[in-house]
Amino acid sequence: MRTRDIFLTALAPVMWGTTYIVTTELLPPDRPLLTALIRALPAGILLTLIARRLPQGRWWWKASVIGALNIAVFFALLFLAAYRLPGGVAAVAAAAGPLATAGATILILHQKVRLRTWLLGLAGVTGVAMVVLTAEARLDAIGAVAGVGGAVSMAFAVVLTKRWGLPTSAGPAALAGWQLIAGGLLLLPVAFLVEGAPPEFTGTNAVGYLYLGLVNTALGYWLWFRGIGRLSVVPLSFLTLMAPLTAAALGWAALGETFTPWQTAGFAVALTATVLSQLQAKPSPTPPKEIQSPEPARV
Repeated sequence: MRTRDIFLTALAPVMWGTTYIVTTELLPPDRPLLTALIRALPAGILLTLIARRLPQGRWWWKASVIGALNIAVFFALLFLAAYRLPGGVAAVAAAAGPLATAGATILILHQKVRLRTWLLGLAGVTGVAMVVLTAEARLDAIGAVAGVGGAVSMAFAVVLTKRWGLPTSAGPAALAGWQLIAGGLLLLPVAFLVEGAPPEFTGTNAVGYLYLGLVNTALGYWLWFRGIGRLSVVPLSFLTLMAPLTAAALGWAALGETFTPWQTAGFAVALTATVLSQLQAKPSPTPPKEIQSPEPARV
């Protein structure tokens, strides 16, 4: 069961690893906030309708807090980094996620993090850097800060979700839907104030947005929040390394990018760090449920 949970959860960052190629090849240029909005809000509405649950009581503000961190801030910074940086540099910034999650675990859960975890996190970043960084890689300060900031924001959202547990009588689809809606609503006014009215979309743009909304986001986040409820938080974060590795593999397979022996070694290092992080982890206990909280309302 745990092996299946790891596999299904890992599918989420594999899907997210396609974000870079979809953004650069299918979407209109220089629209990070609009892209984040279109990715989040429709997917959140769809998942909430499927789950037929609305938040109750404290989960209105809890979902808003996690949605702000995990969706609004993370998506905005993710696409800002994707537009301003080569995919490789953006991927290295995102690979800091396990280290950020370890830090958030200490701050929020007040749990000790083993030295082995920090070393595996450094190995993961090093392996991803070996895979995706090239001599021609261009460093943009704003994009780099955005990439690292996105990883930190997502890390804190994951740890908060683990701390608060799952709401009573609501599963991962509902929790993912609430957060996507909350994040999308926060992005809505900002996107129009900063970027103005949406451009005229082409058929290619529509296909890209449809994929991001249905597969990359709705399905991906349902699998991810399912995994948060079943796996330990720090080993879970190492699965995010699959995103930059997927992006690199797609660049090689679809865009004709080279894949040298040095990159192959880096791929092996990052993948080994991910596997070892799962082997050292004990199964996560069943996430806490809220006590005496009213049952979430049906839609």
